[in-house]
Amino acid sequence: MSSGAQQRTGSASEKRSSTNQSRTHSSAAERRIERTSRVTRETITVRTKSPLKPASESRVNGRGKREGNSAGGSRDEPVRKKEDAPGLIAKWNPKASIIAHTTAPLASRISVPPLASTAPVSLQPQPLNQLAPEEQEKAVIEDLLFVFMGFEGQYIRYGEAYDPLDEKDRLLGPAFRILPGLDPSLRDLTMSMLKMATHYIGIEAFLEVLSREEYGSVNHALCAAVRKLIKDYLILMAQLEHQMLTNPTFTLHVLNLHTKPTSHMLFQIYNLSIELLKANSILEDDNDSSSGDSEDDLENILESLREGGTQGVPGKKFCKGGSTLGLITKRLASMSGDPSARTLLTTLLREASTPYMSMLNEWLHHGGIRDPHSEFLIKEQKSIKRERLDQDYTDEYWEKRYTVRENLVPPQLEGVKDKVLLAGKYLNVVRECGGVDISKEVRDVPTTFNDPHFLENVNAAYAYANSALLKLLLTTHALPSRLRSLKHYFFLDRSDFFTYFLELSASELKKPAREVNTGKLQSLLDIVLRQPGSVAADDPFKEDVKVAMNETSLTEWLMKIVSVTGLDQDAATGAVSSYTPAAAMSTTSEKDTKIIGFEALVLDYAVPFPLSLVVSRVTLTRYQLLFRYLLSLRHLETLLISAWADQSKSPAWKHRSANPRIESAKRKAFTLRARMLIFVQQLIYYCTAEVIEPNWQGLMSRLGSSDGKGEGHDNWGSVGAAETGVVGDGSSSEGKEEGVKRTVDELMQDHVDFLATCLKECMLTNSKLLKLNSKIILACTAFANYTSSFSRYIIAADPALAAKVNTQTTAPTPGSTTGGFDASKLEKLEDLLQRFDENFSRHLKILLDTLNYLAATETVVFLSLCARLSTGGNGGEGGGGGFG
Repeated sequence: MSSGAQQRTGSASEKRSSTNQSRTHSSAAERRIERTSRVTRETITVRTKSPLKPASESRVNGRGKREGNSAGGSRDEPVRKKEDAPGLIAKWNPKASIIAHTTAPLASRISVPPLASTAPVSLQPQPLNQLAPEEQEKAVIEDLLFVFMGFEGQYIRYGEAYDPLDEKDRLLGPAFRILPGLDPSLRDLTMSMLKMATHYIGIEAFLEVLSREEYGSVNHALCAAVRKLIKDYLILMAQLEHQMLTNPTFTLHVLNLHTKPTSHMLFQIYNLSIELLKANSILEDDNDSSSGDSEDDLENILESLREGGTQGVPGKKFCKGGSTLGLITKRLASMSGDPSARTLLTTLLREASTPYMSMLNEWLHHGGIRDPHSEFLIKEQKSIKRERLDQDYTDEYWEKRYTVRENLVPPQLEGVKDKVLLAGKYLNVVRECGGVDISKEVRDVPTTFNDPHFLENVNAAYAYANSALLKLLLTTHALPSRLRSLKHYFFLDRSDFFTYFLELSASELKKPAREVNTGKLQSLLDIVLRQPGSVAADDPFKEDVKVAMNETSLTEWLMKIVSVTGLDQDAATGAVSSYTPAAAMSTTSEKDTKIIGFEALVLDYAVPFPLSLVVSRVTLTRYQLLFRYLLSLRHLETLLISAWADQSKSPAWKHRSANPRIESAKRKAFTLRARMLIFVQQLIYYCTAEVIEPNWQGLMSRLGSSDGKGEGHDNWGSVGAAETGVVGDGSSSEGKEEGVKRTVDELMQDHVDFLATCLKECMLTNSKLLKLNSKIILACTAFANYTSSFSRYIIAADPALAAKVNTQTTAPTPGSTTGGFDASKLEKLEDLLQRFDENFSRHLKILLDTLNYLAATETVVFLSLCARLSTGGNGGEGGGGGFG
């Protein structure tokens, strides 16, 4: 062998020896590293990251060392594989990143780790079929602890269909699969335990979704309660891991026994979360009945646009607030036979209801709403303000500003939701008038639904709010005096001042309605109201009375109301809600443009808040309808009395003619005028003495007044203490709780019923009666206006009277322009009188027949009117002597 070869051999042997030495040193170093990893193993395995990261490698190595040397160097082979394939590891280099922020403050912002199935082959674990059963059990237990916390294990992985980036998949939770080779007995037990991991992952995703801002504070409180339970769950996982590391007898069966109660808890929470997600349209509901209130959604969108805000997706269902509490309550009832589920759901309901009860107490005790997420059962329309009450013809402020969201009423409040609504509404009015100290903190009130004083709190708040508002209306703002004032002006009660006003303004009111000077009329009314000795002189509210002109005739206005709102059927219950102001109507008939001031005159009345809730604009419109009707009857009565005065003083009527036909015509005119006057006077008496006054007395008695007539004092009964809210004698309090005998809404309803009854019994709510009344009044008005023409006809038809008038040198009479005797005038006079008589008699007979029918089918009060009007209907040529 050559020297070069010997050198190469020597160098090679030196290299081998150095290599052996280095291997010895490296193996010693490896042993040291392994010893270190064994000491620090607990710290390393606490990291709940992907099992394919270096932390999991050390865990695998540690487990291999625990298994002893029986496995030989098999655990070192994967390490050498990794060292031999650095290129593969470099290519598969997962990194965590920060994801976009959401409105859920506690949601995870770490990106989802890659799936274990995407890892390179070199990182895959040793197959299960190569492990002994004991080793399989230990490997599965370790994997289960990772899976229980939401991560994939070495041998337990997500199902193929699961996508962790898809929100719906995460909400439903993944199905897990176990790599092949596991012992069947272990596989069955492991598969049963994996359901808990599915539920946990679904619950974690549920918490992230329902914690977003748009789902409301009740869902947020529910998520907080669930997070507390999840914290206990994670503590259990840490304890189980400690058992696995320290207890040699810790087996899969022991793990299963330890997780049984927690698994049942997660199962209940998971099912509740699925129901909530379906109710929020996040998951598809097979039984979706699309019960969302689209009208409510539209109102919310419009309200949000008015306030410059933003609104969620239109038509999307939201289960929040009372709906969430109702869903938990329903599930609690269905699980009443399961003690652990009942305890769990009771806890969740108690925690979730805390913010809702805070809103409820604020509403009940301060009259305010703090509901940024629109989840409270009371909805507030902030765009409806009290400043618009003087233009509110639909009672919008009282009826629509605060309403109940029927789909957000929790079952615990279903029976008292109306009380909750009214208590807050009443207190809100008192608060706006400065009667509630909102800075005062609400104390000693129930904070959960299961508090024994929960319903007592609602009833006490309702009684207090009712009492406070009644005291404000009846005492502070003198509602009885206001109603009495309205009666004087609108029902012409003790109306000497108004008769004087009509006399002073007669020249102005004879003009067409559009030409009437309302400023002049207002000045004349102010003078009359301040006249000493007048009933109105001592009225403290006379400054609130204003004069207005309505260019739509009364009949036309009433016919529009009847045809649009069905007043015939609803007037008795006061259900009319659309008394549109006639002046604002877009179409005005040609007939309406010719009405005179007497027909268009109407009074207006300024009512301050909060009395404007009782005497609202729509209520005042009812007063105006009755006023215009009574005024038309009074004006017609004045015209017929003027006709009687003219007939009593005019020479044409006083002269006894030689022509019997002329005398017969006079008697016919006298009789017809008397019948018309009797008809009008009987109608006025019926409307005032038999309709308005008895109903007024009934209203006063219901409101606690003994007489309702006294101008000097308000005998309205006492308002009870703040705790009781008692008004008057409480005669209609049967069926109510002991603390509340009269409520504000009953007071308002009594007032509306009073006006609705008056309208119906005055024949203003039946289209047929309206038309008949209108025709008779028009006939009477035309007859009264023809009196001067009748006088001219009589003069022209009587030659002796015509000659006498023509030879007079004194001031000419109305007949002086006749130009002498004209025999044709007598025939014309007789024809006119015959037509007036037939027209009046025919319509009066139809009216009487209609009233008799309605008296038998609807209201008996028409019988007295029939009896009175038949006096005018039975008049003949010999009747009416007292009026001739």
